[in-house]
Amino acid sequence: MANNDVTTAIDNGRTRGTVPSPFGGAPAAPPEPRRAGGSGIGGLLAKIILLGLLDAVMVWAIFIMAGLGMWIPIAIVVIITGLINWIYLGRDKRLPAKYLVPGVSFLLIFQVFVILFSGYIAFTNYGDGHNGSKQDAVAAISQAGLKRVPDSPAYPVAIVQKDGVLGVLATDPTDQTALLGTAQTPLAPVKDAQTDFNGNASKVPGYHTLSLAEVLDRQGEIGDLAVRVSNDPADGVLKTDDASTAYVYTSDVIYDAKSDTFTATDGTVYADNGKGSFASGDGKALTPGWQVNVGFQNFVRAFTDPQIAGPLWRVILWTFTFAIASTFLTFAVGLFFAIVLNHPRLRGKKIYRVIVILPYAFPAFLSALVWAGLLNPQFGFVNQVLFGGAEIPWLTDPWLARFSVILVNLWLGYPYMFLVCTGALQSLPEEVDEAAKVDGASPWRTFRSIKLPLLLVSIAPLLITTFAFNFNNFNVIYMLTRGWPRFTDTTLDIGATDLLITMVYKVAFGAGGQRDFGLASALSILIFILVGVISIIAFRRTKALEEIH
Repeated sequence: MANNDVTTAIDNGRTRGTVPSPFGGAPAAPPEPRRAGGSGIGGLLAKIILLGLLDAVMVWAIFIMAGLGMWIPIAIVVIITGLINWIYLGRDKRLPAKYLVPGVSFLLIFQVFVILFSGYIAFTNYGDGHNGSKQDAVAAISQAGLKRVPDSPAYPVAIVQKDGVLGVLATDPTDQTALLGTAQTPLAPVKDAQTDFNGNASKVPGYHTLSLAEVLDRQGEIGDLAVRVSNDPADGVLKTDDASTAYVYTSDVIYDAKSDTFTATDGTVYADNGKGSFASGDGKALTPGWQVNVGFQNFVRAFTDPQIAGPLWRVILWTFTFAIASTFLTFAVGLFFAIVLNHPRLRGKKIYRVIVILPYAFPAFLSALVWAGLLNPQFGFVNQVLFGGAEIPWLTDPWLARFSVILVNLWLGYPYMFLVCTGALQSLPEEVDEAAKVDGASPWRTFRSIKLPLLLVSIAPLLITTFAFNFNNFNVIYMLTRGWPRFTDTTLDIGATDLLITMVYKVAFGAGGQRDFGLASALSILIFILVGVISIIAFRRTKALEEIH
């Protein structure tokens, strides 16, 4: 009866939120539920500091984007920043989002944004000569065409500065009038200017006159500074090389804002051709141009331009050959060593395995550089020692260079396959061998009909990823051969061992030519499509292996 009373009291206490002690005394309060994600004062302070830094960076970015007129990105930044603050300053029910936000943010920044931005660039003419706005192009063309007027008078000048903006304080040589102007504003008379002992203007209220040391530190900026003589561009600009004397310069081409054209001194008119350039009637264009959307022009150019189309098809064929051969050979050699070093009677397995995986321990780019030295036709170890001083062109003959690239990549890649295959072999049940022996199957028959299919169940996805890796294996190609020897039917720096990824790099970063980010982005999309399609087909084919499993 007493036990029933205690049980009833405990149940009643739970209902009221307290639990009476079976030993008498005051009832014990239920334990406080632990708040998920709670981390005390230190965690709260760290959260506030990190969110404060994030908000400060975002505010700075908003000011920068506002100056560039990027209103849509500003709205996106405001929404994302507000969402992050709402998640991390909220209650425990938002705990899952607190763990998901960092990973999703990095995914969006380093993957999704890069893909979308590359896709956008692929439909523009962005590159050397077309990397700015139209206003920048007008200013650059006007600046590039400047020539000093032969009979220009010498203007004594002093370089002044206000709010970080450089200006020219000049003295008119005809009437000693003080004139002040900047790169944005033309020369205009200024009052209350102080003069030096020669009677030339040297200081003006509100402006800081640069000292000799400051002039020397900013020579490049001063040399590029051009101040219009008047509101009429035809009157030219004032430029100085020594920060003490300036002369009048005029441009070979004059821009007319009303007609949006440039007119040269010989009367040739250059108008906007709709392709990001000012061009004359005969097609001659002024440089630089500006960035515009060109639609599918980069994709069409990749397969129709004689300088690109022929080499591109050869590069695509070699890329597939290299990726397939490298994947198959590394798998075959790695599996061979795995089978040999997995034999139960073999002694010293650990030592052999360490030796086999040594190439995997060195950085690929460093190993490729070492191999480039070993295969040097005149001084390399391979020719001098192994072939008795023969000058075999391992890296300069197109076919030997391709063979050398595959050989070096085999040396670098087989340890990975060895490790994978070793783990897969050790996971196979021993009953497989015993059952095969009972049935009278030979070792080769056992391997071909039983072990290999079982291995492919787990290794097939890794073979697909290895193919994708070799399809974009930049390090081995660029460090060993730089894609050479070069093709002779194009002026571009494209060679017999170039993969699509190295070709994209050369097109994008101007290795031996101009940078063309639009075309490079189009080729990057081509790589993405090829690898994606092949991977999808291959993964679907691997479903057939599930029946074996």
